[in-house]
Amino acid sequence: MVISVFSIESGAMNVSGGNRVTEFILLSFPCPREIQILLFGVFSLTYVLTLMGNGSIICAVRLDQHLHVPMYILLANFSFLEICYINTTVPNMLANFLSKTKSISFAACFLQFYFFFSTGATETFFLSLMAFDRYLAICQPLHYPTIMTGHFCIKLIFLCWVSGFLYFPVPICFMTQLPFCGPNIINHFLCDPGPLLALSCAPTPGIELSYAILNCLLIFVTFPFILGSYTLVFRAVLKIPSATGRKKAFSTCGSHLIVVSLFYGTLMVMYISPNSENTTGSQKIFTLFYSVVTPLVNPLIYSLRNKEMKTALRKFQMRIKTIHGR
Repeated sequence: MVISVFSIESGAMNVSGGNRVTEFILLSFPCPREIQILLFGVFSLTYVLTLMGNGSIICAVRLDQHLHVPMYILLANFSFLEICYINTTVPNMLANFLSKTKSISFAACFLQFYFFFSTGATETFFLSLMAFDRYLAICQPLHYPTIMTGHFCIKLIFLCWVSGFLYFPVPICFMTQLPFCGPNIINHFLCDPGPLLALSCAPTPGIELSYAILNCLLIFVTFPFILGSYTLVFRAVLKIPSATGRKKAFSTCGSHLIVVSLFYGTLMVMYISPNSENTTGSQKIFTLFYSVVTPLVNPLIYSLRNKEMKTALRKFQMRIKTIHGR
C-alpha cells in the first residue's frame, strides 16, 4: 500500500504548476492490497455473470422463432445495451485494482465519460420505448400489429441508439477544452463529471448548468412518460375479465417496472438530489449500483417473471449441452 500511494503521489506531482494534465489518477476504492485483490475477484465474477446473463437472453431471442416479436426484440437489444454499459466501467476498474499507478490517459478518461453517459442515456430511451410497446400491446391490442410492425420497431431501436449517443457530445467537447493543471487525482472508479469539473483550473458554471439541464431533461421527460404509460397499462389490465390474462400482463409489466425503479431510483438520487454535498463514498455506491448491479440483476428479473423467456432459455441451455456432448 505504501508503494501504491507513493506512485499515485508521484503521478500527481508530475502535473503541478502550469503544465497541462496528460493523465488522471482514478483512486477507485482505496484500501489495503489484500482487499483490492478480493474486490477484483468479486467484480470479475459480477462481470462474467452479467455477460453470461445478458448474452443468454440475446441468444435465446435470436434462436427462438416464437420470440421474434417487438417485445423480445427490444429486450434483446436492451440486454446488448447492458453489456455495452458494463463494459464502459468494469474492465478499467478491474485493471485498476491490480495497478499501482491507477492512471488513465486524458483521452481515455473522456472517452470513458462519453460512452458511459451515452449508454446511460440510451438506456432511458429504451426503457421508454419498452413502456410504449407494452402500452400499445395492452391498451391498443387491435391496432398493435399494424402499428408496431417489425420494420417500425427496428426504426425506433435505431432512433434510441442514435439519440443516446448524440445526447452528450457537446458538453463533453467543451469539457475537454477546459484547463486541467493539477492536481489530477479523481476519487472515483470512473471519470465522472463532478470530480472532473472540480479539477479544472477555470470556473465552469456554464458547463455545469448545461450538464444539469441535459440530465434533468433526460430524466424528467422519459420517467413521467414511462410512469404514464404503465398507469394506462394497469388501468387496462384491471379491466381484463380473465384472471390468467391479468396475471400474465402484470407479470410482464411488473418486470419492466422493477428495472425502471432500480435504474431511475439511483439515477435521481445521484444527479437530481437537492443535496449537492453527497459524500464521495455515497456517490461511488450509487454509481456502482446503477452501472454494475442493475445490468447484473436485469436478466434475472426478466427471465424469472416471464414464462416464454424461461422456456426459450431452457431450449438454449439444452442446445448448448447438445453441442458440448458431441
